[in-house]
Amino acid sequence: MSSQPHNAADPIAELRHDLRAPLNQIIGYSETLQADAEAGGHSAYVSDLQRIQFAARQLLGLINAKLNVEALSGVVSPVTSAHTVAHRRANQPPGDGHGETGFFARFNGQVLVADDNENNRDMLSRRLQRQGMKVETATGGRQALELVRNRPFDVVLLNTMMPELDGFSVLQRMKADPQTRHIPVIMISALNELDSVIRCIEAGAEDYLPEPFNPILLRARISACLEKKSLREAEQQHLCMIEETQDRLTQELAEAANYVRSIFPPPSETPLRIDWKYQPSTELGGDAFGYHWIDPDHFAVYLLDVCGHGVGASLLSIAAINVIRSGSLAKTDFRDPGAVLSALNNAFPMEKQNNMYFTVWYGVYHAPTRTLRHASGGHPPALLLTPAANSVATGERLRSPGLIVGAMEDLLYEAQSCHVPPGAQLLVLCDGCYEIRDAVGQVMEFDEFEKFMQAGGTQPDGLEKLLNWVRERHGDGPLDDDFSIVRIQF
Repeated sequence: MSSQPHNAADPIAELRHDLRAPLNQIIGYSETLQADAEAGGHSAYVSDLQRIQFAARQLLGLINAKLNVEALSGVVSPVTSAHTVAHRRANQPPGDGHGETGFFARFNGQVLVADDNENNRDMLSRRLQRQGMKVETATGGRQALELVRNRPFDVVLLNTMMPELDGFSVLQRMKADPQTRHIPVIMISALNELDSVIRCIEAGAEDYLPEPFNPILLRARISACLEKKSLREAEQQHLCMIEETQDRLTQELAEAANYVRSIFPPPSETPLRIDWKYQPSTELGGDAFGYHWIDPDHFAVYLLDVCGHGVGASLLSIAAINVIRSGSLAKTDFRDPGAVLSALNNAFPMEKQNNMYFTVWYGVYHAPTRTLRHASGGHPPALLLTPAANSVATGERLRSPGLIVGAMEDLLYEAQSCHVPPGAQLLVLCDGCYEIRDAVGQVMEFDEFEKFMQAGGTQPDGLEKLLNWVRERHGDGPLDDDFSIVRIQF
């Protein structure tokens, strides 16, 4: 006996299986010989080979029809009888195999045929090799598993009934193994074993082949699997390319973010005590700031916020901040905040910056007179905190009227002045420091921010407390907007 049927407790099924196997082989070999005879011009043999096939199919139909429990008990199935199906198949012209030679050569495919019946393996191997496939064979389930784990296969033809380890068990183990789960599997089964086939399809098999093998059906089943595998491999390559691109972009964005931070001036202790906090909402934010001594008497501090986020916003913010830092606006007195904003407005028109604009606060502190001149273009006010006896600082908002920078040409920006008391602290910030949406959708106003900073913002860890407060109010995830604040103690 060549193999054990799937249901070994059923002697009828066992007998039917053992009788069908040689008949399937006779049909398969005769079809192959017929194709060879036709291709070689030996037409005299074709009719005899067709008769052999016809007789084998008739006998196979009788076995399928007569050797089943229903037939032996005299019960007629309500569906079309197996005898009728066999009769129809016996009178259908067998697959002639025309055009099959080298059909799979374009795939350069590797197939594994797993069947305990030597003649079945040989017949399938001949057909597949004739059609351009590279074929390996396995005599049982365990050998099949060993082969698929150690060699690359494009498709596996797997008999449902094999000794020791049947096809269903092999399929389950293949689909449970990440190394082999993506290999397409076609189950080989007789027509009346469809229940077993359905189980295999549900377990992950791509398709099934009924015995005896129709050449056209065999080609169609394997073609479908090879096409799917080819598409899957192309998809995996595409995904790998996307992942590599994403990794490269992430690395480049990280480098760009490091560059942005590198242009920010470091905190200082003398002659002014200066610190800051910066937290972009994405890898690259649209905020930038700086401060420097224009001359021994004049100290400039500035912070700008470009609309939007990402690479475009970051490029514009860095370009604008470098212009201010380098003093490269022609014929501009950088000690005059209004003149600086007017020059920036003409230097960065929206129509030349991909319709992006920015807001900015620019101030100049004159040390000998302790006077601060400032101007803003659509930017939130700076906050001047003066210590008080009750430890709650008084606050003064510093903001002058002015449109966003880049909206219209030749705008004039007005500068205002104020006196800076000893010990006062200046907070220059973006709206991301207070326009925080909480869990219920309520947005914080500047008044709430000002009260928080008056109560504890002048402490050494005041900026850290502010950032933690903002994060707590916002909740999990990145902030909705960039967070930037500079604190200067005079």
